[in-house]
Formats: sequence, C-alpha cells, structure tokens
Amino acid sequence: MDFDVQDLYSSLHTYLLITAFMAHNRETHTCNNVNFAEALATARQMQQNWLTYGIDFVNFYVEDVNGDWLETWGNDEILGNSRLDAIKEFLVSDDNVAVKVREYLGERSLFDFAVSLEAYWKSPEIDDRLAAVKNLLATGENNVHKDDISLVNLANSLLVKLADIL
Repeated sequence: MDFDVQDLYSSLHTYLLITAFMAHNRETHTCNNVNFAEALATARQMQQNWLTYGIDFVNFYVEDVNGDWLETWGNDEILGNSRLDAIKEFLVSDDNVAVKVREYLGERSLFDFAVSLEAYWKSPEIDDRLAAVKNLLATGENNVHKDDISLVNLANSLLVKLADIL
C-alpha cells in the first residue's frame, strides 16, 4: 500500500485535535471564556507534544494507536443505521422491484448502491430523490440515458417501495 507519510501525519494530527476538542466539548457544553481557554491550552499542549515527541505523541492521546481506527473511521455512521438496514434487506429480497434493480446493477456493488440510496432518501424533495436515483441507476456499464422510460419506471417503482418500507 502506497501512502504519503506527511498525509498520514496530517490526518492523524487532525483526528487527534478533533478528538481532543470533541471530548472536551462533551464534558462542558458551555461556551464561556474559561472553557475556550481550557480547549486552547489542550490544543497547545498537543501541539507541543507533537513538536517534542514527533509521531510518538499519539501514544498520549490514542489508546489503540496500532489498531485499525483509521480504516474503520466513519463505520459507525453505517453500522446500526436502521434505514440502511431496511434498504439492504429490501434489495436482497425476492420483491420484483428488488430483482429488477439487481439485474439492472449487474456487477456493481449492492452495498454501495444501498448506501447511496440511504443518503438520497434524506432529500425532502421527491423530484430530487427521483433524479438522484435515476442518476445512480444510469451510472455504470448500462450506458442507458437517464430519461429512458424503463429507467424512469424502475426508479419510480423503487422509490414507491422504499416509501412503503421506510
């Protein structure tokens, strides 16, 4: 795996600053000068540790520094998401629309499709959802225009089914 050490340092530094600030923020919930001063002192101490110890400064701030936290960062947004779980369950079901969607997707990742659908579902406008689902379905090897009637019908059917289950 090729990676830039400087990018890793920068990402790690940013992660630690955010983690330290968020941990401090959760404890106080107020925004007066004393709390800001404490947060600033924490950030300055972290920066000083960075300058003094180099990359080893992370050992002061991260319990499982050698773990897979970087690879799994953001998974908590995906895991335990009941709407995403319902979409995934529907997409692997024997429902006619789900079968057509799987056929239409071909070799594309069903999980990635489900994650995108869940994100698009957050849009309050039906037309925006429809356009997003049409674009999502049209992406890939199918080379079908997004205004193709079969694509529009499939997108509409999928949105109706999702409205029923979500």
